[in-house]
Amino acid sequence: MSQVGRRLAQKTSALGLAGTLALFVGSVFALSSPAQAAADKTMDVLYDCTGGVFAGQNKKVTISAPETVAPSQQATIKWTFTAFTASPALTASTPVTVKGNLTIGGGGSPAALEKTQSGTAPVGNTYTPSQMTATVTAPASGGPITVSPGTAGTTKGLTLTATISGQENTTECTYKSATPTTSLSIAVQAGGGGGTDTDVVEYTCDVPSTSTDTSYEAIKPEIKVVLTPPTSATANADASVTWAGTIQTTGDQLKLPTGFPTTGAKMFATIKGSGAGVPATATGEAAITAPAAGSPLTTLPSVTVKIKPTTTGEVTLTAGDLAFGTSATAPALKCTAPTTGLKQFKFTVGNATSSPSPTTTTPRPTTTHTATVTVTPSTSRSSSTPTRKSQTPKAGADTGAGGMAGPDGRLFILTGTALVAAAAVGGLVMRRRSIRS
Repeated sequence: MSQVGRRLAQKTSALGLAGTLALFVGSVFALSSPAQAAADKTMDVLYDCTGGVFAGQNKKVTISAPETVAPSQQATIKWTFTAFTASPALTASTPVTVKGNLTIGGGGSPAALEKTQSGTAPVGNTYTPSQMTATVTAPASGGPITVSPGTAGTTKGLTLTATISGQENTTECTYKSATPTTSLSIAVQAGGGGGTDTDVVEYTCDVPSTSTDTSYEAIKPEIKVVLTPPTSATANADASVTWAGTIQTTGDQLKLPTGFPTTGAKMFATIKGSGAGVPATATGEAAITAPAAGSPLTTLPSVTVKIKPTTTGEVTLTAGDLAFGTSATAPALKCTAPTTGLKQFKFTVGNATSSPSPTTTTPRPTTTHTATVTVTPSTSRSSSTPTRKSQTPKAGADTGAGGMAGPDGRLFILTGTALVAAAAVGGLVMRRRSIRS
């Protein structure tokens, strides 16, 4: 092999290395997906429980909290339980009340966080309480907020009360240890998570003053609300937002008042909006099937809500009020959403395609002239024969906005693959030369 050939093979191999890099970069562009939101911080807390049917050592509960929260906004704290062993075995539908306490520091409010849930345990030796959630309000400045297990005041860190044969049987659990940390720290910073980290909204539901159910007492059901914004939106055009809600077991049951309409009943879901000239509120509706008298509503329909931005920009959405009945203005039950601490959902509004305004013109009379022109083709190629020329328009044809769409991973992959193949050929040439030598 000549010296020139050897240099060519070496350069080809170098290009192969560059091709490998391009192939890797292209794969990243082609396969990457939007970053997922950071998971909650967690700590596993062990309690020693005494008294009652749930007594025992090393009862595990996982406490979790978000990484950050915005000033004056709310952070959601969660208790997630493993199975508690009951001795003796529980009978059918044993009522059980679970109360959890945590100590909150760093200016978070309240300083002693407490949450209670009630349920019924199945027959047998085990009972797993449902997950409990409660909110902590961040200070306007300062922080971080700290969440610590153990006792809160004179109350044990965790209690389980089973009502057996009409008598309360209480098990008290005291903090023993925690891993991987002994407390959780929530940073208080602008742009922090805020809202209810699990999208859970605690509504306050009550009947109107004109209701015939005068014995109805206000309830506070907790509903996990997810708003799905449109993938694309333009100014001065309706955008569809999907409202989806799941009733949680941690709050009150969604009880309907007596006399609730059995036919034609609907749920009216309102969302709140800001930015890009959207209305402050928008409402959609969907039919519901009223449960049997005395039974709570357990499922909610998905609702499509139309919202119309009038300018370009970013739109921010939050969950609004709910209403149940045959009319949104005169509902049988109204559920009011809190005004702060709600999760935000956003989408971007682009430019709308403008339509030309119609113009009115006064017709003018036209004069038509007719002339006959006879064209005789020339049989010789003389200097006086006009030359036919093609003319390119000044404005090129629109070919899309591909150039502004950013790098395409497929181009990196194709280029990288070609260069890797060239490197392989160069390597084979160098290997053959070495064997001959």
